Amino acid sequence: MRIIAGSLKGRRLDSGAWPGLRPTSDKLRETLFNILTPRIAGARVLDGFAGTGAVGLEALSRGAAHVTFVERDRRASALIEGNLRRCGVESACAIIRAGFDDAARGALRDAVFDLILLDPPYDEDLGPIVGAAAPLVGGDGLLVLEHARRQAAPEVSGELMRVREVRSGDSALAIYQRRDSRA
Repeated sequence: MRIIAGSLKGRRLDSGAWPGLRPTSDKLRETLFNILTPRIAGARVLDGFAGTGAVGLEALSRGAAHVTFVERDRRASALIEGNLRRCGVESACAIIRAGFDDAARGALRDAVFDLILLDPPYDEDLGPIVGAAAPLVGGDGLLVLEHARRQAAPEVSGELMRVREVRSGDSALAIYQRRDSRA
């Protein structure tokens, strides 16, 4: 696995290998960042269910100001730390080792992000995940939810509404923004 574009382009990342770890493919990351390009420069990004940290690192490479990673698995958190060191970007990042719901209600309770990128396990119930993330989305921010294509993402959750869905192979990206946003 590698960083696709930006200041860290070509950097190899440790991708780990254990049951349940499912890194976002290079192809899907490229699709995601082609969509997000106009919003990345200077953005505060939350990479939830971060796994290897590749999605957040891609955002940083393309100009995000800061990335907060949320990952509950100790092995994945260590993997993210190693990938941050490998890329030399530790000072632009924070790692919260907790489940996403716990982090959203606790350490992130008063935080606001320009981009929230979520990649929960494909068998998770998506409604509560989007609901937990909704209060963290800034005024004209976006939430992007990677999910299994076979599983429908909610159309509306709290203040968020789905404005776009992109399908690629067995995966899909559901993109949300605040209902009152004109972005």
